Amino acid sequence: MAVYTEIGDAELSAFVALYDIGEVLACKGIAEGVENSNFLLTTERGNFILTLYEKRVARADLPFFIALMDHLAHHGVACAVPVRARDGEALRELCGRPAAIVTFLNGMWPRRIEPYHCAALGTALAGLHKAGASFRMTRRNDLSLAGWQRLYGACAARADEVQAGLAEELAAEIAFFASAWPSGLPSGVIHADLFPDNVFFRDRELSGLIDFYFACTDFLAYDLAVCLNAWCFEADGAFNVTKARLLVGNYRAARPLTAEEIAALPLLARGSALRFLLTRLFDWLNQTEGAMVRPKDPLEYLRKLRFHRGIARAGGYGIDE
Repeated sequence: MAVYTEIGDAELSAFVALYDIGEVLACKGIAEGVENSNFLLTTERGNFILTLYEKRVARADLPFFIALMDHLAHHGVACAVPVRARDGEALRELCGRPAAIVTFLNGMWPRRIEPYHCAALGTALAGLHKAGASFRMTRRNDLSLAGWQRLYGACAARADEVQAGLAEELAAEIAFFASAWPSGLPSGVIHADLFPDNVFFRDRELSGLIDFYFACTDFLAYDLAVCLNAWCFEADGAFNVTKARLLVGNYRAARPLTAEEIAALPLLARGSALRFLLTRLFDWLNQTEGAMVRPKDPLEYLRKLRFHRGIARAGGYGIDE
């Protein structure tokens, strides 16, 4: 989450007046993340999240995200739910941006990842995939192979400003995946961005999932690979086998993986690392002046990508094959 667009008091009051959530008591920008402008909105009826959609979120995709959150919530997934205005619409415009209000989830995202967090995440991710199986809308993953190539093209000329030789290394990765990316794996709705700051806990219990604005239709095991990258590396860069076993083991207990999915995990994890390396690199090189946002280090994902290059089989992650 982040803030790129400031909202005037009069504009905010007029916008909220379209909903049955009472008068605005407070509205505070949320400075985490990198994609949209997010605000903690407090009204007479409680707390909500107000989002203005920026950057990579296309207006045409917003009905997919809104419908998906509604669907998942109605199928038992603990996630934020869009709030509809009196006219029944969940999507409106505010300050020249598409905007929506969603319900507030209690809990905090874990600053220090413990093994029990990974176990709970595995169960929740499988539940999301199973609930999404009956969702009929589809959306292409714009940040898969073609998206990586576009991002690389936008960053190549300046990539070596971040680290010498980075442009050449990225070019080699793009070329590798053009022929090596798997096909035919089980597909469905995936979150595609399930980092710790998008997962809330209360004590040791997972209380909710947020930020579905990269959700799309893709390999289910790719979602698991994203989580391996986001949850199973320590601050010093070491891969935590115990966390990976709990994440994947609890996922498999709820949704068994095929042999092909298990075999593809090293490639999917490597591709996931490339995806986040490229988006972070782009954001690092194209920071918005004055935005209340903290750009994330792209080199963290370069180190992860290099780690995955050395993994030939899922067993290299400590995962039963």
